[in-house]
Amino acid sequence: MEAWRILATALLGVSGLIGTLLVMARAREKTGRGTTVAVTGLVGLTALAVAAVLTLTTLPGPVTWALAGATALIVSVLALAS
Repeated sequence: MEAWRILATALLGVSGLIGTLLVMARAREKTGRGTTVAVTGLVGLTALAVAAVLTLTTLPGPVTWALAGATALIVSVLALAS
């Protein structure tokens, strides 16, 4: 396993986890129901896990870095906006 894949996956994982928590908090504010928050968290974490596995195994380098960078950028904007 190449070191750049591990680094890109770590960036994707940290920013994706923070993004999932931000989306779960927003779902809690809008609905106030725990079940909606739980479903939102499960969907977010599942998508993050699939993206992390694809990043580690099959995606080419430019796509991997674009995915990790876009996720970090989107989470940064969400964190500043909330």
